[in-house]
Amino acid sequence: MKLKDDRWCFACGSENPGGLHLSDFHFQNDSYICTFTPQRQHQGWVGVTHGGIVATLLDEIMTKMLWARQANAVTAELQIRYHQPLPIGQKVIIRGWIADTRRRLFHTKAELRLPDDTLIASAQAKFLAPSE
Repeated sequence: MKLKDDRWCFACGSENPGGLHLSDFHFQNDSYICTFTPQRQHQGWVGVTHGGIVATLLDEIMTKMLWARQANAVTAELQIRYHQPLPIGQKVIIRGWIADTRRRLFHTKAELRLPDDTLIASAQAKFLAPSE
């Protein structure tokens, strides 16, 4: 199974009018980095970014990092810890990295931090490369 991108991904798809439109992904040492500023349409409670959007940001940075490293893999397990609410309108730095690799299984980690280094959320995940 070969994964394909048609630019309609909810998180990073440039063609998806209702998506998050994440862009400007880049490597910084062993981490993959992106930024995002949630808007009111991303709100859960008043003034707070919906937890599902936060989860999507964490999953996406790990997915895109693997894709950039030519790893054809899908999320098999995702664990998230929410540390602080993410305020609407506040830029967040999203960072992901590979913790371990074993054959078809990638163990990854990610975090969301405010520019002042406040930890918003952290995640660890397992990604599985489909068998040939």
